[in-house]
Amino acid sequence: MSLANDFAAYSAWREHASATVADLRQWLSRSDVGDAQVDLRLQYVLERLKEDRLTIAFVAEFSRGKSELINAIFFSDLGDRVLPSSAGRTTMCPTELQWQPGAQPEIRLLPIETRRTDASVSELRREPDRWTAHPLDPSSAASLQQALARVGETERVTYEDARELGFDVDPTGENGLKPDSNGMVEIPRWRHALISIPHPLLEQGLVVLDTPGLNAIGAEPELTLSLLPNAHAVLFVLAADTGVTQSDMAVWRDYVRNGRNPGRGELVVLNKIDGLWDGLREDARIEEEISRQVSRVAATLDLPAAQVFPVSAQKGLVGRINGDTALVARSRIADLERALVEDVLPTKREIVRDNALAEVGELVRQTRELLEARLEGLHEQLRELTDLRGKNQNVIEYMMRKIRTEKTEFEQGLQKYYAVRSVFSTLTNNLLAHLGLDAIRDETRRTREAMDASTFTKGLRDAMEGFFTGLRANLARSTQEIGEITSMLDSMYKRFSVEHGLKLSRPEGFSTLRYEKELDRLEAAFNRQINTTLTLVTTEKHTLTQKFFETVALQARKTFEGANRDVEQWLRVVMAPLETQVREYQLQLKRRLESVKRIHQATDTLENRVEELLQSDNLLVAQLDELARMEAAILAAFGGADITLESGEDTAIRAA
Repeated sequence: MSLANDFAAYSAWREHASATVADLRQWLSRSDVGDAQVDLRLQYVLERLKEDRLTIAFVAEFSRGKSELINAIFFSDLGDRVLPSSAGRTTMCPTELQWQPGAQPEIRLLPIETRRTDASVSELRREPDRWTAHPLDPSSAASLQQALARVGETERVTYEDARELGFDVDPTGENGLKPDSNGMVEIPRWRHALISIPHPLLEQGLVVLDTPGLNAIGAEPELTLSLLPNAHAVLFVLAADTGVTQSDMAVWRDYVRNGRNPGRGELVVLNKIDGLWDGLREDARIEEEISRQVSRVAATLDLPAAQVFPVSAQKGLVGRINGDTALVARSRIADLERALVEDVLPTKREIVRDNALAEVGELVRQTRELLEARLEGLHEQLRELTDLRGKNQNVIEYMMRKIRTEKTEFEQGLQKYYAVRSVFSTLTNNLLAHLGLDAIRDETRRTREAMDASTFTKGLRDAMEGFFTGLRANLARSTQEIGEITSMLDSMYKRFSVEHGLKLSRPEGFSTLRYEKELDRLEAAFNRQINTTLTLVTTEKHTLTQKFFETVALQARKTFEGANRDVEQWLRVVMAPLETQVREYQLQLKRRLESVKRIHQATDTLENRVEELLQSDNLLVAQLDELARMEAAILAAFGGADITLESGEDTAIRAA
């Protein structure tokens, strides 16, 4: 299967790229070039590569053949269906299929009653005692089927309980779950399912997300606010005989297209084309009917027809299990897999590559600047000592006074450096106060107090909208602080480069644009799912408040947690080049002065010292060559990228 082969190739690429980064990390430590901060940054890159996951989400209304499609694409090699795919509703809760090294084959189910708490699914992942766990036997398809059928379990509750658990209930069944004649409502028994089974694709980092239908999908806002928007690909499944129904359109509009970058990893699957294989129509007429349906679907969803894939998941699965290549070809399942390979994997690989090379490239540049600074300092010593050959003691004493003068001037410059460090510390504290977790907690508390105190719909709406206003104000203040920090360091970098000849490039900047876009996406989802007149009027205040804080406020906190983590990393990195170069320059001045002192005391040590410096010169040149070799190996392993690493006056290294 091409998908398995290409995903294996992607995994092998990632492992090879990781190995080159690991080689650089070991070399830096072995060569006494890196420090603890550099080592931590490379460790962070390696951990991100190791934990890299590719999430493919399957979204559809009930009875579109979504679970059968997952079986056909990923699990036909097991010889039978893994996910239940009988008629009716088989997936009642969001279900993740994954595998972690060292994990046990099992299915973990989160009871629907946990929705009565304020805890999100992501928080409850860290509380295993809240989940119901059952071991799985990966060698038995029948055992897997029996265990995994539990994702379709339901229970009946009262109208009030259903509403309290977050489900929309509608007596007509048009805009929510329909109560039966006794006023009871059928709801999912489980809130979320995590399935861990060893499988070649899952072992290589694939995560498959299977979602429930419309009425169940909206009950778990975390799915629509976080899981689906962050999936690398979404396959929206329709039935070929019905096309885009009203409920299909609602799923597409509210849960697929909204909250995601349009066109990013979105594929539409027109399933069950085998329904047209009635034996009465010729293949040409069948093909015409499929083409017309593809055109209609593309026009309705405002997509290029090339993004709509007609398939028969059921025939593709049967054909693969039975080794019927003709049936597999007629099912067109391979066309969809090819699109996944060509659309999703290259995009994912590009993101992983760019993120890793941005960090590693910066470290390579800093390392080169450090080695070149050492080399230039060594050449300065060689020039000084060579000039002393045949000179008298007066000349040597003059040289000592000259170096001491340079040392004094540098120490005076250090006073400005320490002053900058003090201001940097103050600005850092201000920045973290705006982006830190205390800031989001304060904003959440103010919003909750305002909502609790509100007695009218307008007050509730103003409080919730004010939450976003407050967060954006924090981001705006953070952007201002970041600008001041960057400007101050840029000035100090230039001063030390000009006055003391340090090899320093302009400090890297930091942008909050990513987090602003996250807030925009979150606010759009909030306006669509909560901030509507119907919702505000028909939902009691306590329920509305709980829904807002366990969904919108929770996702906002995650955004600020990410911003806080990223800005702390940037703050550690942005000062590192200057600190390293200052330490190196101080060390060089000390070495120069000690060399001249020893020569002043015993002239016969001059030639010995010159020889030592020449050997050090050869070592540094060799290290620069080795660094260039490792850089080339990293760029080649990652597939190449146009990156420029400044060296000396103007040296660029690029890989095509």
